[in-house]
Amino acid sequence: MTEHTTASGDLGRRVAARRGTLGLSREQLAERAGIDAGYLAYLEETAASPTSETVQSLASALETSPEELLGDMADSPSGRGPAAKPSLDKLDPNECIHLIFPGGVGRVAFADVGGPTILPVNYVLHDNAVIFRTAAGGPFDENLRTGVPGVEFKVAFEVDRIDHLKQEGWSVLIKGGAHLVSSPDEQAVVEAAGVQSWAGGERDLYIKIVPNEISGRRIRRHP
Repeated sequence: MTEHTTASGDLGRRVAARRGTLGLSREQLAERAGIDAGYLAYLEETAASPTSETVQSLASALETSPEELLGDMADSPSGRGPAAKPSLDKLDPNECIHLIFPGGVGRVAFADVGGPTILPVNYVLHDNAVIFRTAAGGPFDENLRTGVPGVEFKVAFEVDRIDHLKQEGWSVLIKGGAHLVSSPDEQAVVEAAGVQSWAGGERDLYIKIVPNEISGRRIRRHP
């Protein structure tokens, strides 16, 4: 009996993107894979469930693996493999703020007693400052207090987006002082920003990073 795959709706997009990277027309890919060009168009444009043999043929023709086409690499690092004719462009600060404005997940780099440390956090951008919340007594609480009023540790905050299908992406880097929110008035402001932590648990300590340096880069692929 022929086995059909349970393919995600992104299978067609992955096939089309990989085909574009290799510079193949639908007709050329169909010939390579030994399938009908009309069926290939159907696969690329709908959430189809092709047979495992078809996926294997497409993967061989596209010089990749069935797992890559089916999106079964969720636990693998992003951005594997070389980009085709890439260019690296600098982003101005306004572009950087625009890219990270929706909020999401970023990474905070700081120094603890053991050396440089980077941890992911859920963040929001409020009045052009990065706000995230954490647990009292945790790494941020223990390592970002100078003990001197008005003096803050400088940290780095990074956000990126990688599209491995298009082999493109961007990254934004912010440097600034890490301010641990303590006053009731400021606490009310940051709580209203609505940042939530995927990690859950009691996370009542809010930290604000006010940028004094903003930079970013974008990788583009050219055909």
